[in-house]
Amino acid sequence: MQDTVENRIRTVTVAVGLAAVLAGCASGAGGGAAPGNTPQPGGTPTSGRIDSTWPITTRLHIDLWLHGYAMVQDDTTLIPFFKRGYAERIRTLKSRANATTQLELNRDRLRARMELNPGLINAQFLALSFSTWETMQRALEVFLQAEGDPNRSSDRQTQMVIATVAQYFPTAADREWLRILVVSLKDEHDVFYRAYWTREQQDRQPTLARVDSLWEQTYRPKLNRYLNNSQLDAGTFYLSLPLDGEGRTTTGDTREENAVTASFPDSPAAAIEAIYVFAHEAIIAVAATAVRDNTTPVEKRNGLSDRYNAVGAVRGGAMLLKRAVPEIYDGYMRYYLQSANVSPPSTNLEAAFLRTFPLPQGILDAITRQLDIVLGGI
Repeated sequence: MQDTVENRIRTVTVAVGLAAVLAGCASGAGGGAAPGNTPQPGGTPTSGRIDSTWPITTRLHIDLWLHGYAMVQDDTTLIPFFKRGYAERIRTLKSRANATTQLELNRDRLRARMELNPGLINAQFLALSFSTWETMQRALEVFLQAEGDPNRSSDRQTQMVIATVAQYFPTAADREWLRILVVSLKDEHDVFYRAYWTREQQDRQPTLARVDSLWEQTYRPKLNRYLNNSQLDAGTFYLSLPLDGEGRTTTGDTREENAVTASFPDSPAAAIEAIYVFAHEAIIAVAATAVRDNTTPVEKRNGLSDRYNAVGAVRGGAMLLKRAVPEIYDGYMRYYLQSANVSPPSTNLEAAFLRTFPLPQGILDAITRQLDIVLGGI
């Protein structure tokens, strides 16, 4: 099941003002975690370094939303959306805890609708527009009560949120799918996921601290030229438990609207993996432009351009690191080979990487030219 790169990098325009209003109706639960901050039940969100242009943090509602998709959808992409074996591992944990929720009971119904409308996968990005699960849940309830019609509200900010959510759920059948998902995730949150997530955050504090240290002290400074010259000078860098090599990215007109969500590494020794995924996500817009400008209408119609987009982000991230941070270029290639379920060879690593992720020369040349421009700027 593939999503399009246009949807992967789409700007999410949920109104900040309405989110603040809805937050007043929420309990304030479901915060994030930062180095030195242990998530507390019912606590408010915390962030990473307040002096950072790209602070690293986590959010329960982002992970819960993505977790729901991971437990429902077929993940057949070259680079999987979610960690291999994630759903099976979670089902095992729930079985041991004797925790059965509406998410299991409604799984077949949710899967059936996704097969009819694969575009539902693009709503994975929606969680990045909200600060807590309660705020998001309330906004979705408002949308469902309005049956996706902004004109059913007289409040301008509410209309904006309804219109934005309606882009993902335009039909009555899609809205019914969303209703079932929200009910399922609420039960999942209350019965299992919140406690699971809190334990994981506590256990992974050393890993989060290591990622933060690598990012702030070494790799963000080395990527600053690229970020500053590609309108990614600031944003929020989220680590997410379900994700693999395909992150989630949203961009906007302000730093508050820029977000990159990457895989949460399993241990401090693997902390660099989050940096690899950030590089992959940071190049997506450049790769998408190169693909769009170097594919034919026929290639776009038959889906070949979608494959080029996926491969372009992997190759583009490697090209960016080879230029800006060459010392982790090999590690990046190994990570994405493993993500594609290919064993990295002990010799000729680059050849294996290029063979696994082939791309037409015209697209590669276009990415190279754009990197020359961006990295050559002030």
